Parts: sequence; C-alpha cells; structure tokens
Amino acid sequence: MATDLDARAGRVDVTRREAGAPPAAPPPRLLDQLRQALRVRHYALRTEQSYVDWARRFIRYHGLRHPREMGAAEVAGFLSHLASERGCSASTQNQAKSALLFLYKEALGIDLPWLDEVVSARTRRRLPVVLTPREARELLQHTSGTAGLVIALLYGTGLRLLEGLRLRVKDVEFERRELLVRSGKGGKDRVTVLPENLIAPLQQQMAHARALHQADLAAGAGNVWMPDALALKFPRAASAWGWQWVFPAASLSVDPRTGVRRRHHLQEQSVQRAVASAARAAGITKPCTPHVLRHSFATHLLQSGYDIRTVQELLGHADVKTTMIYTHVLNRGGRAVRSPLDVI
Repeated sequence: MATDLDARAGRVDVTRREAGAPPAAPPPRLLDQLRQALRVRHYALRTEQSYVDWARRFIRYHGLRHPREMGAAEVAGFLSHLASERGCSASTQNQAKSALLFLYKEALGIDLPWLDEVVSARTRRRLPVVLTPREARELLQHTSGTAGLVIALLYGTGLRLLEGLRLRVKDVEFERRELLVRSGKGGKDRVTVLPENLIAPLQQQMAHARALHQADLAAGAGNVWMPDALALKFPRAASAWGWQWVFPAASLSVDPRTGVRRRHHLQEQSVQRAVASAARAAGITKPCTPHVLRHSFATHLLQSGYDIRTVQELLGHADVKTTMIYTHVLNRGGRAVRSPLDVI
C-alpha cells in the first residue's frame, strides 16, 4: 500500500511540474515533526529540548533506525540501557519513557498499546536538603549584587528558580506585600508572600530595570517575550513597562524559537554559581542549590508554627502530601526520641 501511495504522489508531482507549478515541499523531518507537535500543545522550551534529545538518543542507540521500524523490544532495551549501563536515576528513565511515548503517539500518530505497558522505573522517596536558619543567614551574608537579591527572594518567598527569574514588574504588589506567580509548575498561578526586607532592594532593582528598558526603547528595541500569542492580541503590551522582567539580562539575546533579538531575563547559571560560591564561602558542607532555598523556606515556616495548608498554598503544591515531606525536620533527634547515651 505504501508503494501505491508513493507512486501516486510521484505522479501528482510530475503533473505539478508539467503545469509549471513548483514541486511539493518535502515532508518535515522526524525531529521537526516532534518539535511542531510539542509547540502546538504549548509545551515549555525546556521540555521540547529534553524530548528532542531523548528521541535523538533513542535513534542513535539503535543504529539510526526510524522509530516506525522499531517496537516494544527496542524501547525496553533503550530504557534498560539507561538504567543498567548509564546508571541513570529513576526519574531520568521515566522522563525518557515519556518522551518516547509522546514521539509515537503525538508526533507520529501511532497508538502503540504496548508502550503504556513498558514498566516505569520506581522512584524512591528522598528527604530534601534543608538549611538551618543559621546556615541560611550565613549563606545570604556571602551573596551580593543582583544574584544575591534573587537568592534572598528565593529563600524569602519559596519561589522556584525560574519562577523568580521570570517575575514581571506587574506581578509585584508592594502595597499588599505579595507576589503573583504566573504559569508556575503545571501552568498554575498562585500568590506568595513578599518579605518586608526585600521591598527596598526590589524597588532599586526595578529602577535599574526601568533604565535598561528606556535605553532599549530609545534604541528601537524594548519588546519582551509574551506568552500565548498575547503579542498579537495586544501589540503594544510587549513594550509596556508592566510586562518587563524584574531581573533583565545585561545584554540582548536571540530567541531560539523565533529568532527575534530581545532582552531576556537573567540566566539560571549565574544564580546557581552564586549559590555554590556562597555555600563554599560560608563553609556549608551540604549540597546547596537554589532549590534548597525553597525547601528551607517551607521547613522554617513549619518550624515557626504556620499551618501546613498555608505552606501548601504558598508553595503551589496540588496535594498536601507533597508538603508533608517537610515535617520530617520537626521531629528532633529522630522522632523526638532522646538517646539513652544522653541519659547516662
């Protein structure tokens, strides 16, 4: 049947050339099909890059064979290779499975019931790394500049790193002492607290960002990235002050999807390096990343006596069970047990 379709397409192409029409455009490549399917469904750029990378690895692992020519054995073999030979974690293995599931079902339009039956790796429950209040204070004392302000914001509000960097001017409510988090994890919005100690530094940072924005406008730029085609609905909004990043980058960059040159927000790597450097300077031996500050925010609120439902709302957790993992630090000395060594 495929041969008949190919011959029929060839005859149509010859007829188009005889009629003077340009030949039909070649079908998109596999990875381009995957990218298009992800963008149609509004997947994040990070997810797009990750899924394309897993599809590329899968194809290379099986000797550049097309996914249509492979089945359950090849998928299971690739996932086993990740676990046994590469030593990947369970979450990484499950991410690879999700990417291949999307590749077959959404990009190629092939509903393969066996793909759902491929065993998912079992993830282990891990306790989060949490700083003590003293460690958090010393960490903040060894930070400075814009990155230091972002680090203080992450600890003071419980934001994820990208949520803090993607903060826009219009979402900072100084009078109400709150921050509006737009399109957080899972595409959800939420409200979190704005610390009193960060009001003046944030106002100074926004004054600096406004000066950059005014300079961009004078140079014929000044448009910021807008979500969900809002730039088409509201053409002037992209250059409005309220939509600008609170933490803009120092220089302009090219959007990898559209090719438009504009000012993006601060890069994550700069904040990650600042946290690692501050942890070394403070003598903190625990693994310290920006996300540890979010864990510390939740734990310290619970230690202060705040209700777990309140902490759940501030963090944006869909299930309170996710928030309950932070209650492990409330049990001093292993579930409040006093060691017999301390008695004698």
